[in-house]
Amino acid sequence: MTDLSDLPPVRSGRGVPAWPGVPLLVALALWAYAMRRTDVSRLDDYGLVSALHPAFWAGLAVLTTGFWFTVRDPRRPAAWSAAYVLGLLVMERATQAVLYPTPLYAWGWKHEAVIDHLLTAGGLQTADQVGDMAVYDQWPGFFAAQAALQRLLGVDSVAMYMAWWPLVSSLMLLLPLLLIYRTFTEDRRLIWTAVWLFYVANWVGQDYFSPQSVAYALHVGVLAVVLRRFGRSAVRRGRPRQAVWTVVLTVLIVTIVISHQLTPGMLVVCLLALCLSRRYRDWVPVVTTVVIFLAWCLTAALPFLSAAMPDMIRSIGDVGANVETGYGATPTGTGAIATSWAARLLSGSVLLLAAVGVLRQRVLRHRAWPLLLVAAAPLPMFAASSYGSEMIFRVLLFMLPGAAFFAAAALLPKVRTLAADAAAQQAGNRQAGNRQAGNREAGGSSKARRWGIGTWVPLAALLGGTLAFVPAYSGKDRINYFPPQEVALVRQLFDQAPDGSLVVAANRNYPDAYASYWSVDHYWFLDDARSHVDKIVRHPAATLADDMAGVERPGRAYFLLTQGQLANSEMNGQLDKAQLDRIRKSVAASPRFRLVAENSAGWLYVLKRSGGAER
Repeated sequence: MTDLSDLPPVRSGRGVPAWPGVPLLVALALWAYAMRRTDVSRLDDYGLVSALHPAFWAGLAVLTTGFWFTVRDPRRPAAWSAAYVLGLLVMERATQAVLYPTPLYAWGWKHEAVIDHLLTAGGLQTADQVGDMAVYDQWPGFFAAQAALQRLLGVDSVAMYMAWWPLVSSLMLLLPLLLIYRTFTEDRRLIWTAVWLFYVANWVGQDYFSPQSVAYALHVGVLAVVLRRFGRSAVRRGRPRQAVWTVVLTVLIVTIVISHQLTPGMLVVCLLALCLSRRYRDWVPVVTTVVIFLAWCLTAALPFLSAAMPDMIRSIGDVGANVETGYGATPTGTGAIATSWAARLLSGSVLLLAAVGVLRQRVLRHRAWPLLLVAAAPLPMFAASSYGSEMIFRVLLFMLPGAAFFAAAALLPKVRTLAADAAAQQAGNRQAGNRQAGNREAGGSSKARRWGIGTWVPLAALLGGTLAFVPAYSGKDRINYFPPQEVALVRQLFDQAPDGSLVVAANRNYPDAYASYWSVDHYWFLDDARSHVDKIVRHPAATLADDMAGVERPGRAYFLLTQGQLANSEMNGQLDKAQLDRIRKSVAASPRFRLVAENSAGWLYVLKRSGGAER
């Protein structure tokens, strides 16, 4: 079955006016204006949402509206749609890099520490040497590549470009997405609307400086290769080419397997799902992935898997526990709850639109059946593991390429077959004279139909989703952003902490939390049993001093409390501001602690040594 999307775009004999560039330029100008007038020095519980200048929201609305009317017009070259998508990425993924003077996300800073350790140690190390951080040495692909890039660029730290990684990793996804969508349609309306919806719905926050950001882009790349080069028609075109693409596929799979734990498993279930389609019943990709994955798990990754396997086996089939959030992971406060609901509504809306697209577009449902299988394949992973209470978000992320395609189909006019269109055209030729006579009279009503409900309702949906991305993606920036003062305070700590020291903090949500992890120990007391946390709240200084007393010389025991820890504890329902203030004041008043440094972003104390002079 063939659909109208295979037809080339209609081209007018006259030159196409360049008006699509006007909304794009206006939107980017409004964005630039907003960037100069947005103050992020005092974020509230709504994160970046309430801090953004109103010009940003106006620019995003202009950009979305301009894209919609451009992509629907068959006279517009596809380059205009591409330009709008790039504009969207700039406004979505570059805004934080422009506004914030330091990189976001404690996990991103943690990955910087892993790269620093790799460069310092000169090689991979075992659990006996670096404890549970050895898991990163067992999946070193991303870190080794970044260490090489750091040396190649001659920079002191990856933190110098880490803030721009969300934009970079998003751009990495563009080509494989286009290749996947072009496998099932030539209709640029559908292709570019699907790409737009993919980026809008990808709020999960796995595009930051991390192994999963690269592994996910490679995962989508593998799917693109399989869908385009391993189908039945591609195989018939020749085996020599197939061998070349098998080599390409193997390189991509090896890179994924040595970089991330979860992505290879997701890739396996997606490739297995494709084998359910007669068009892709080629076992080479899935067998290649399974063999490489198992080989790595049974060799380099075996130490970690041996320790983690009992818990992994217990979690299989326990769907309720796998999707349940743990202590300290429940949004608390109006801002946190509102942004959490914005994310849920955005994801639910895209999935609902995808279901409508599947039901409404019969032709696409047939042609893009393999893509529908890929979208549904990650769902069984709910029963496999909780993945640190993140499995629900990861499943959504891996469903997105297929879900965005069918969601776009729901927003666009219903697809017809070429046969039906040919029959309509033949019937129309017999009535050509009548149509010409009535064209003048019907012109007005035709124009009204063109700009009717089929235009404005999808635009409203597209605009609502695009605007909802901002709170879903940036609504927790009070947690994720660390001001320069906080970075300076933490670096002052690690600059003076001798080897063998202990750093005690409420939680790990601060920059450089893992700095020098190979020589300095860390204890985050909110990760401890709730009974011990309650004991710390009742008797803060005495309990913490006892916990920190076992550090041997020349090491020191430090207590660190920062703005990032306070925000994370409050907004995730751990300890509130009053409780944390009580802990800090108790430590400050205790004769067993001495203030080392403080600024507007936090406090640093050291436990005094007993039985000797305190320096």
